[in-house]
Amino acid sequence: MIWRTGLLVVVAWLLGFIWFSGWLPGPAPMERTDAVTVPTGFAGRIGRGLEVVQSDSADRLLVTGVDPEVTPAEFAAEFEVPDDVMACCVTLGFAATDTRGNAEETTEWALENNFKSLRLVTSDWHMRRAAVELRRELPSDVRLVEDAVRSEPSLWLLFVEYHKWLVSRTVGPLFT
Repeated sequence: MIWRTGLLVVVAWLLGFIWFSGWLPGPAPMERTDAVTVPTGFAGRIGRGLEVVQSDSADRLLVTGVDPEVTPAEFAAEFEVPDDVMACCVTLGFAATDTRGNAEETTEWALENNFKSLRLVTSDWHMRRAAVELRRELPSDVRLVEDAVRSEPSLWLLFVEYHKWLVSRTVGPLFT
């Protein structure tokens, strides 16, 4: 009986990992949202967030988890953000140090600005966990659009992220 239960757990884990790594989320169409939030991290995220704002598909952009030593001028220069876009539309968030912190910082910003729809831009391999954490924090009346940036994650990165996502989905709610 115990070995059958163990085998069932292993098969469920393996099938879950195959699904998680084989069917990563993809980009979302350019539908209108009030704002965009982008956790810092891998390449392409910030560029996609800026593209959304500059295409008028959102009015504001929060880049959450920015290193406290980065100045707005350095950020603008690094990502070639025009001064007018930086002044009107880009907020740098320095409080978050992890995915849960990104969700908390984003929620605080969204509530302060009374946003009713948000686009979450992050890497395809990170999207599921980032969305779980953000949905846990956001009020239920805020619509969330998941916009994943395509990447080529290593098998190791997928393995680690799968387990973080499992913990977030199962144990994570116990700590909130």
